[in-house]
Amino acid sequence: MNNLPVRMARWSAGHPWRAIAGWFLFVALCLGAGIGIGVNAAGSADFRIGEAGRAEAMAAEGGLEQRPVDRVLITAEPGTGRLDGAAARSAAREVADRMRGLPEVRSVSAPVRSADGSAYRVDVTLKGPELDGKKHVEPLREQTAEAQAAHPGLRIEETGGPSISKGVEEQRGKDLARTEIIALPVTLLTLLLVFRSAAMAFVPLLLALTSIAAAVGLSMLASHVFPDAGVGTNVILLIGMAVGVDYTLFYLKREREERARSGGRLDSRALVEVAAATSGRAVVVSGLAVAVSSATLYLADDVIFSSIATGAIVVTLVAVVSSLTVLPALLAQLGGWSERRAARKAQRAAGRRGSGAPGTADGMTTHDTAPAAGSKRRRPEGGAGRLTGALLRFTERRPAATLGVAVPAMLALAAPLLGLNLTDMGRETHPRTIPAMRTYDRLNAAFPELKSMHQVVVRAEPGRAEEVAGALRELAARTKKDPAFAGRSELRVSSDRRISLLELPVPYEVSAEQAQDSLERIRKDYLPAAFERLDGVESAVTGDVARYADYPEHQKGKLPLIIGALLLVTFAMTVWAFRSVVLGLVGIALNLLSAAASLGLLVLVFQGAWAEGLLDFTSTGSIGSRVPLFLFVILFGLSMDYQVFVISRIREAALRGVPTRQAVLEGIGSSASVVTSAAFVMVTVFASFVPLHIMEMKQIGFSLAAAVLLDAFVIRILILPALMLLLGEANWWPSRGVGRARAVTAPAPRTPENVR
Repeated sequence: MNNLPVRMARWSAGHPWRAIAGWFLFVALCLGAGIGIGVNAAGSADFRIGEAGRAEAMAAEGGLEQRPVDRVLITAEPGTGRLDGAAARSAAREVADRMRGLPEVRSVSAPVRSADGSAYRVDVTLKGPELDGKKHVEPLREQTAEAQAAHPGLRIEETGGPSISKGVEEQRGKDLARTEIIALPVTLLTLLLVFRSAAMAFVPLLLALTSIAAAVGLSMLASHVFPDAGVGTNVILLIGMAVGVDYTLFYLKREREERARSGGRLDSRALVEVAAATSGRAVVVSGLAVAVSSATLYLADDVIFSSIATGAIVVTLVAVVSSLTVLPALLAQLGGWSERRAARKAQRAAGRRGSGAPGTADGMTTHDTAPAAGSKRRRPEGGAGRLTGALLRFTERRPAATLGVAVPAMLALAAPLLGLNLTDMGRETHPRTIPAMRTYDRLNAAFPELKSMHQVVVRAEPGRAEEVAGALRELAARTKKDPAFAGRSELRVSSDRRISLLELPVPYEVSAEQAQDSLERIRKDYLPAAFERLDGVESAVTGDVARYADYPEHQKGKLPLIIGALLLVTFAMTVWAFRSVVLGLVGIALNLLSAAASLGLLVLVFQGAWAEGLLDFTSTGSIGSRVPLFLFVILFGLSMDYQVFVISRIREAALRGVPTRQAVLEGIGSSASVVTSAAFVMVTVFASFVPLHIMEMKQIGFSLAAAVLLDAFVIRILILPALMLLLGEANWWPSRGVGRARAVTAPAPRTPENVR
C-alpha cells in the first residue's frame, strides 16, 4: 500500500498523455456500458419491510397487491360558488370515457360524489405494478387537461400516487439542476482563491465531474446486483462532488507545498512522486475508509440503503482511482509547462542583461546570483492562517482547558438528539409546490375516507375461504363502531380462494395519532379476536398506515447492528492506517462526537418550528426515518477523510524524529489550510441541498454541512490537537515505529522514499 501510489504516480507522470487518454476512455466505457445495459430499478417486492411487507407479499400471491391509482377531482372553479352538480356529473362521465380509451389504463370507476356534494371524483387504475404508475401517468394528465379545457366553468385536476410520484421526480430534477448551478460556480471560485490559478482550480472540478460520470455508469451495472431505489444518482452527486474535489485538493496542495519547499531542486515528476507518497497514500486510506463505512448500510436489509451504499462506494472508489492515475499526469504536465515558461522568461531576462544592461563591467548584474529558472523559492504553502494559528497557540498552552470548553459545547449541541422523533416522510410531507399535492389536499378535504387505509390480509386453505370471509366481515363490523374508521369496507378474495383482503378506510393522515392508534387496535385487538377460533390461518396488516409505522421500527431495530459494525470498521481502519490502538479509539470518540452534534442540530432545527421561515420548510415535528442512519454512516466516512489526512501529517513528522508535541502542532498547522479549503467546498456542496423542496434531502444537506463545519473547525483544530497533546507519546501505542524514529536528530532529505 505504501508503494502503490508512488508506482502509479511515477508511471502516470512518465506517460501523461496515455494516462489522460486512458482515464477519459475509462469514463466513456463506464458511462456507455451503464447506458447500454440500463438500470435495474427496484420493484415493489424490494421495498417490503416488517409485517406490512409480509402482508403485501401474501396479497401479491393472490394477485391482490396494491395497484397504481390516480384520481381525477372535479370541483367548482374558484370564485364561482357552489358546484353545478349536473355539469360536474357530465364532466366526470366524459373523463371516465376518455380514460377508458387509454392503453395504460386497467380500469376506471364510476364517478363518485362527495358526501357534501362539493366534488366528484373518478378513480383510474393503471396497468402494471404500483411503482411503475409514474411512468404511465403522462397520457392521463393530457386527457385531464383536455377535459379541463372543454369545461372552463369547472376545476378538473388529477392527483394520486402516480401523479404525486411523477411530480416529486420532476421537482427533484429541478432542485438538483438548481443545486448544480449554485454548487459548481461556488466550488470553482473557492478553488480559484485557494490556488490563484485557473488551470489548477479547473483540475479538481474536472476530475470530480468525470468521476461522477463514471460512477453513474458503474452504478447502473451494479443495480443488477443491488436494485436501484431511485436515490443512487442523488447520492453519487452529493458524495462525488465532495470527495472528488477533496481528494484532488489534498494531492494538489501537497504538490504545491513540496514545490515551494524544494526551491526548484526537484522537477515536476519528482514532486508528483513526493505528493503520491504522502497525500496519495492518505487519499487511498481515506477512500477505503469511506467505502467500508458506507458498506455497513447493506446491513440495514433495505433496498433504499443498499442503493445509497452502492452509490457512495462506487463514486468514492472512482474518485480515489482518478487521484492515483490521471491526476499525477495532469500535475506533471502543468508543472512542466510552468517550468518551461519560467525558463523562457529567465532566458529573455538574461538576454536583456547580456545586451548591455546597466551593471558590472562585463554586463553581469546582481540578479545573476539568483537561482536558476524554476528554482526561485516560494513561501511554503499549507500553513495555518491567523485564526487557526491563534486557536492552535491557545490549545498548545492550555490543552485541558480547550477540551473543557469544546467537548461540553459539542455535547450541548448533541443534547436535542435525546428527543429525536423518527417518522417515515409520507406523501403528505411533500412540498405543495407540486400541483398534484395541492390537488391531493383538496381531494382529502372532499373525501376524507381516502386519506389512508388498512389492509388486512389472510392466507388459508381454499376450502376455508368462507370461514375467513366471515371472520373478516366480523372484524369490519367491529370497526364500524370505532370513530377512527370511516367509509365502506371492501372484501376481496383471490381467484384460487387462498388469499383474502379486507380494506378499511381511515379518515386521518397516516402520521396522525388516531391513525396510528387504529393500527395498533387492529393488530392487537380486532384481528386476534376475529381469528381466535380459526387455526392454521396466517394473517398480517399492511396499508398506508402500516407502511408508515413499520419502516421506522425496522430502522430502529437495525441501528444497533449498523452502529456496532461502523465503530468496528472505523477502529480497524484507523489502527491499520496508523498502527495505533490509541488513535483508533480517539477516532471513534471524535467521530461519534461530531456525528452526534450534527444530528442534535438537525433535531433542534427541523423538529421545531422556529427555523421554518429561515430555511423555507414546514416542520413535521419529526426527522425522516432514513436520515439519521444515512447521516451517521456517511458522516463517519467523511470524518475519516480529515482524520486520516491530519494524522498522516502528524505521524509523518513524528517518523522524521520530531517530538510528538511539536509533530502535533506542525501537522495540524501544515494541514490547516487544506482542511479549511476542503471543508468549504464540502459545505458549499451540502448546503446547496438545503433550499431543496424534498424534506429528507433538505435535512440531509443541512446536517452534512453542519457536520463538516464542526468536524473541520472544532474537532480537527481544537479537540484533536488538545487530546493528542495531552496523550503525548501514548498516541502511538503499541507501534514502535515512532519510538525508533526518535534516534534521528535531524530531518532527512525529503524524497518519495523517505516521506512514506
